[in-house]
Amino acid sequence: MGTPDFAVPTLRALHAAGHEVVAAYTQPPRPAGRGKKLQPSPVQKAAEELGIEVRSPTSLKKADEQEAFAAINADVAVVAAYGLILPQPILDAPKHGCLNVHASILPRWRGAAPIHRAIMAGDAVTGVTIMQMEAGLDTGPMLATIRTPINDKTTGELTEELAELGANLMVQTLRELDKHVPIAQDNAEATYAPKIDKAEARIDWAKPAEEVVRHIHGLAPFPGAWCEIEGERVKLLRAEMAGDEGAAGEVLDDQFTIACGTDAIRPLRLQRAGKPAMDLDDFLRGKAVAKGTVLS
Repeated sequence: MGTPDFAVPTLRALHAAGHEVVAAYTQPPRPAGRGKKLQPSPVQKAAEELGIEVRSPTSLKKADEQEAFAAINADVAVVAAYGLILPQPILDAPKHGCLNVHASILPRWRGAAPIHRAIMAGDAVTGVTIMQMEAGLDTGPMLATIRTPINDKTTGELTEELAELGANLMVQTLRELDKHVPIAQDNAEATYAPKIDKAEARIDWAKPAEEVVRHIHGLAPFPGAWCEIEGERVKLLRAEMAGDEGAAGEVLDDQFTIACGTDAIRPLRLQRAGKPAMDLDDFLRGKAVAKGTVLS
């Protein structure tokens, strides 16, 4: 049960490991692209390629959908970024319940955007937790975890890495399922990762440079942290720290060093509206930004 690219490695790993994947549940096709044509989810595309039956209900709250799910008679349901609420009859139907691939070290960053929030908060380490699902929001007991350093990874890069780590960890967990002792989460240690609101994406140059870099990396590639440069909205997708000082938002040199509340940053990858992402040198060839320009 999954929908976006993050879930595809888990589906492929289960199939490659020889498990009988009796069905793939995913969200229905959505309009996408300029033509707004209905596009199947990445999981649907992968499942069809592997010859796996695809089911895409809009909800699992109705009795007929719950009965259809129970009729599969699955040993276990593997869930990765599915995006639909699983009612109790769904959670109870498989013999071993529903196991979730969650992209954080629980109980830190329960919720919809754990990768974005870990980067934006300045966490040094994150990872994947395999969790036995229950009715609460990512509150179930933990079966296995794996960790990885964040360093200067963007959300896009870290998502790809955690998707592969999670896929492998899920296969290992299923292989030794009888040996895993579920460990209850400490609710007192829990933090929450709410869905990213587009209103969060505007860069606040008054914040320290380190925080601005984390903000940029945490929102790359989507929705993309942005600022206005001479009235044009530009997304910043990667940046590095620079040691210069100046008024917040001021361009300090011809290499596009930008002063923050403390210290400064230098964008490394940017995207103008309607254009592909580009490195700084290519950006400056198309749009020179003079020293002294103040960004908003």
